[in-house]
Amino acid sequence: MAVDHYENFPVASVLLPARLRPAVKAIYAFARSADDIADEGDATPPQRLAALDAYDQALDDIDASRATSNPMFTALAGIIRAYRLPLAPFRDLLSAFRQDVVTTRYQGFDELLDYCRRSANPVGALMLHLYDAATPENLRDSDAICSALQLINFWQDVAIDWQKQRIYLPLDDLDRFGVNEQDIASANAGTAWQALLRFEIDRARAMMLGAPLARRLRGRIGWELRMVVQGGLRILERLEQADGDVFTRRPKLGKRDWLLVVWRALTM
Repeated sequence: MAVDHYENFPVASVLLPARLRPAVKAIYAFARSADDIADEGDATPPQRLAALDAYDQALDDIDASRATSNPMFTALAGIIRAYRLPLAPFRDLLSAFRQDVVTTRYQGFDELLDYCRRSANPVGALMLHLYDAATPENLRDSDAICSALQLINFWQDVAIDWQKQRIYLPLDDLDRFGVNEQDIASANAGTAWQALLRFEIDRARAMMLGAPLARRLRGRIGWELRMVVQGGLRILERLEQADGDVFTRRPKLGKRDWLLVVWRALTM
């Protein structure tokens, strides 16, 4: 499973039980298409927000058991009923996508974590509900892992996000390490930038390792999560090996990396 965008979502994992694949695909279709509304194409911000509002209305229809002619929402409604999924995670995702339309900077880390709470954590919560493992303890640890994965994705995609005029590094941290927006624009991976990325890498790693959910869960979901965690940790290692230079080449995992991820997941 790639640690990249909504590919953090285990869509095609061989570890996913066949019985859950239709459910995961239906949830992914919702999340992927809504995210595309916020990010892709040339629609204006008001048009994007209106389209996301229509998704919210579709969730209201599902909640009220009203029929829909949209095949995607018909499939989603069936999954929500079959697995008794809460609607709050879906609404949180829409809230994060709306925020992407109107917010391009985050002053402090707490603001960024609040965004992660709505953009990433719902994915883990829904997976736990599908596996009937959504205990308070599991949800707490899942939130930490999902937020860490989202942060890792941000550190990976600084250059890509800059092209969209977005910065997902806290501005307070940029100030602390003497980095400014011009450094990002000019792809300046000097010593100040390297220090900043080391700090952010350590923070994401601590969040990931501080949540023992991957070791606690049994069965396929446990193996799936161990792969996710080790994939995220390996990306952090790749970032370190590149001295934080995400401008020249986006760090990603190759075949040898995945062999290492599998081995580490087996011995975790």
